[in-house]
Amino acid sequence: MTKDKETAEQRMKDVRMYAIQCIKDEAKATLDLIPQLDENFDKAVKMIYECKGKVIVTGVGKSGNIGAKIAATFSSTGTPAFFINPLDVYHGDLGVMTSDDVVLALSNSGQTDELLRFIPMVLHMNIPIIGMTGNSNSLLAKYSTIHIKVWVEKEACPLNLAPTSSTTAALVMGDALAVALMEVRDFKPRDFAQFHPGGELGRRLLTTAQDVMRSEDMPIVPEDMKLGDAIIHVSKGKLGMGVSVDSDNKVIGLITDGDIRRAMERWQAKFFDHTVSDIMTRTPKMVSPKTKITEIQRIMHRNKIHSVLVTDKEQHLIGIVDNYAASLINEEKK
Repeated sequence: MTKDKETAEQRMKDVRMYAIQCIKDEAKATLDLIPQLDENFDKAVKMIYECKGKVIVTGVGKSGNIGAKIAATFSSTGTPAFFINPLDVYHGDLGVMTSDDVVLALSNSGQTDELLRFIPMVLHMNIPIIGMTGNSNSLLAKYSTIHIKVWVEKEACPLNLAPTSSTTAALVMGDALAVALMEVRDFKPRDFAQFHPGGELGRRLLTTAQDVMRSEDMPIVPEDMKLGDAIIHVSKGKLGMGVSVDSDNKVIGLITDGDIRRAMERWQAKFFDHTVSDIMTRTPKMVSPKTKITEIQRIMHRNKIHSVLVTDKEQHLIGIVDNYAASLINEEKK
């Protein structure tokens, strides 16, 4: 075995320690951003909030990768944005920019040549620039309308060369801008869903009762039905409940398997002498077909029930949503 291989194997025993140190370094770099926040951050949020166009995020190399992620986060949280590589503006991408836009430029050094060659074009179009760098004396900071300082003491890289802590800090500052804008806009879950209709959260937030309700073979139990017969109907319905409706199909009550068990314990031998009307809940929880599945889940959780009835405005029975149907919207994503 060569000496180099022996050394590598010895170091392999310490890989977890290396990882812990990396995480500690990047966590420190993140927390060190807090004292760097100043009025420039406030001005940047205000500028983006009042922007009538788009936020154009730009950067080169690793900063570009971080910039692309920040642009995606902006776009999904109510701030129209997209990423442009400075090298592409020489091939037509400059045409998508207007004076109504705001440019967010990322560079740890603030001296990246490809980015600096792009800046005069932006200034010529009277587009404000928010610079995000670790160097307040850099050219990018100098030519920015607003400069957000994102300085890190050192990279997590053991050579202090590979962008590690600096890119993490830039990403976190980008998230801080996005979150601050969400708060200013009073961005709600329903807004998020509109930007993520295909995602799990979007599916839950946009799905309504009529999308998942059971509307056929519902367990109907007339109020004058003997409880012995009601047990059979509830069992066949496989929802753990039965619904009573009048001759006009309006809901007048509901019984659950729990109601039946408690009635058995209470009346014992006389149980079979009683009817559905003796144990049914006359004010069951009802929702409209347009009720969001998230609201239905809240109703179930708050009232400790496993199903709700779907009715029209006159309380005509349309369907039933149970816990299983409500949870399917999450399972389909998996």
